[in-house]
Amino acid sequence: MHGQELADEIAKRKGGKPSPGTIYPALKSLREMGFINSEEKEGKTIVYSPTERGKNALRIAKHPESVCLTH
Repeated sequence: MHGQELADEIAKRKGGKPSPGTIYPALKSLREMGFINSEEKEGKTIVYSPTERGKNALRIAKHPESVCLTH
């Protein structure tokens, strides 16, 4: 998905659309932390996709009870 698609999806799910000043810094941070990749498509459009690390983090966030903590 590209940034505008992500903003539209958030608006559909949450009822409020984030501004570009909110979404793009968040995407940059997620990319820097290794949770998403970005790839330029069709000129200047940047498409974002989750990395394995991002997929694992999302799975944990959705189902925290499935995390096994060991000491």
